[in-house]
Amino acid sequence: MNSSIEQPIMPPASKPNKASWKDYLALTKLRLSLLVGFSAVLGYLMAASKPYSIGQIALFTISGLLITGAANAVNQVLEVEFDRLMKRTGSRPLPTGRISKERAIVFVAVLLFIGLFIQTLWFNPLTAGISFVSFLLYGFVYTPLKRVGSIAVYVGALPGGLPPLIGWVAFTGTISNEALWLFAVQFVWQFTHFWAVAWVLDEDYAKAGFKLLPLKRPAKAQTALVILSFTVWLIPLGLLPFYWGYIGIISASIAVVAALALLWLNIGLVRKPDIVTAKRLMFAAFAYLPVVQIAFVLDRV
Repeated sequence: MNSSIEQPIMPPASKPNKASWKDYLALTKLRLSLLVGFSAVLGYLMAASKPYSIGQIALFTISGLLITGAANAVNQVLEVEFDRLMKRTGSRPLPTGRISKERAIVFVAVLLFIGLFIQTLWFNPLTAGISFVSFLLYGFVYTPLKRVGSIAVYVGALPGGLPPLIGWVAFTGTISNEALWLFAVQFVWQFTHFWAVAWVLDEDYAKAGFKLLPLKRPAKAQTALVILSFTVWLIPLGLLPFYWGYIGIISASIAVVAALALLWLNIGLVRKPDIVTAKRLMFAAFAYLPVVQIAFVLDRV
């Protein structure tokens, strides 16, 4: 990290016992947890036979949110010193001292234990095992690698792609070809999604020494070409499963059209490599995953 970067003056830390339930909720990065949990539930619904068990779906949703929340919280515990350096994260509960590291670690342990307990007891040990591996990869491999280089994104795409596979395994108890396909879609999507985010937030990331773009700063057309080399794979991943009989023509068409839209925006980023264009790709990538996965589920209903 460049020693010439001045650290922002932070407000006086609050005592840990002043923390509210909202502070603990902030540790889980609720919006991110909901997105991850949503894709896991859609994976479960892809595998589940009808009529659906609302109780089982609710239990799986809760377990997924708890484990994801634990991973997001441990990420903040390990990065607290770096979060203080960034405008986007400087007001979080740990950097400001509203929650101590010790209490945050206890919080992580409780969430993780309950989530894994639910998955082991009400679903199957394989589901809990994959969830635990995902937690370890995200918290203790991806997180420290963020200051090493873009290898962090390649590693982070592994736990990032696992939620729908975990959902499938929760119902079936096995890792089938369909489960691997669901993983592949979300794994490849991670690169378009995360590198667009990294492009937009690169200036803030640089303050903490995070090196997440695939090429050296500043991001240029060559960077957009690297992103494009991953985005293009979303097209066959949406089309081939139709020929394999996993999905119908309607959901395959939606997946291909959505991938083509991302590809078009990505080409736009190659032509005009700036933050405004990167934001368009970022928001489109946010929309791509739920739209496509909902189409997959509705196709199976």
